[in-house]
Amino acid sequence: MPEKQNFYGWKLVAALFCLDFINMGFPYYGGSVIINDFMTRDIVMSGTTRGFGFQLLNIFVGLAAVLVAISIVKIGLRATFVLGSAMILAGALYLALFVTKPWEYLVAFGVVIGTGISFATLVPAFTAVARWFRKYRGRANGIAVSASGFAGLAAPLLGEVIRAHRNNWRMGWFIVAGAVVVAGLLALLFVKESPESMGQTVDGIPPEEQNQISRTDALATKYPWTSGQAYGTGAYWLIAIAGIVSTFPFFLFVAHWTRRLIGVGFNASNAELALGFLTIGTLVGRWLGGVLMDYMNARVAFVLGLAVYFIGSYLAIAAMPGALWMAYVAALLNGMAYGWAFTCVGTMIAHYYGPAAFPKLYGTMTLLISVIASPAGTVGGWVFDHYKSYTPAFELNALLAALGIVAIAFAAMPKTPSSRAVTQQELA
Repeated sequence: MPEKQNFYGWKLVAALFCLDFINMGFPYYGGSVIINDFMTRDIVMSGTTRGFGFQLLNIFVGLAAVLVAISIVKIGLRATFVLGSAMILAGALYLALFVTKPWEYLVAFGVVIGTGISFATLVPAFTAVARWFRKYRGRANGIAVSASGFAGLAAPLLGEVIRAHRNNWRMGWFIVAGAVVVAGLLALLFVKESPESMGQTVDGIPPEEQNQISRTDALATKYPWTSGQAYGTGAYWLIAIAGIVSTFPFFLFVAHWTRRLIGVGFNASNAELALGFLTIGTLVGRWLGGVLMDYMNARVAFVLGLAVYFIGSYLAIAAMPGALWMAYVAALLNGMAYGWAFTCVGTMIAHYYGPAAFPKLYGTMTLLISVIASPAGTVGGWVFDHYKSYTPAFELNALLAALGIVAIAFAAMPKTPSSRAVTQQELA
């Protein structure tokens, strides 16, 4: 049995952090917000078409999630990560070399890269953490999936590089392509399937200490739930509702925040920097949400994160030129609320139902969240076209956060099937 200090789990978290930085950060933030903005100046397309590309990407991140779960079971975590990087590479190279028409952009960016991001980020990352951690699962999740926030900070730098090369947006996609090659190599070298595959144990805790009662026992189940049993619990679907209504506001914000700021008089560089504050918020929220999930009731931690949306939405409405700080803080808080809730969703599923059923459960959850929340960009555009203001859109975001709080308040940890059977026998 290896000594605790040799536990590989935290090295794996570092690898997952790097993979999230590249596979999510570069194509999602760099591509959808920065590169595609330059592209639409060269390839003539409507704002609706560009927004639909972003929506299509989010849809395919969700649609592919169930296939990702199957891939994890059939070929393993490492191969799934590598396959996802290869898909992103193919989409980025096609955008860099061949795209000249709007429909080609929709296919390469929305379908191919969206599917690749699904295979190379969320479901395999959360599955890896669920397998390697129990006691420290929340903070490990928070770290592993927060790196894309740092990539969001780097996105404006990508814009500067493109401007320095005469607005050559194709160079931007070449940069994305090179980055995901590195990601594929990192996955190949450093992703390990499970602690058992390396002769280690969950959390690096010796076997004789695994059964000792700890605070984690009240937070995370040890029962080996099946996916079918989990689907039969109300808690799973309430978490899904909370996940959807906490993601919709973020999708709307990413799609329209820079346009909202420029539209009321902010200059482009300040608007892009505000997007950077949004991504700072996501990583802070993911860390905070993850740490709290290790120490307090999951529902309380989740509700605290959703409540941040109320302040963020108010400031998003109030932000005007002359109060630049308000635009930055609004972005920071909206990103924080999303990142916080995002970590809570994945950790709650792992806590409530365990690692065995997790890939399928989280794959289904990702499908539901991505597909149902993906029209947010389109909805935000419609609201602006109809009301000539983004105020009703941000009010909708606050209302959805309130709905999420109600849903998660009732999402108590479900009783295991065995304990239900005992209760039914006692009542008979």
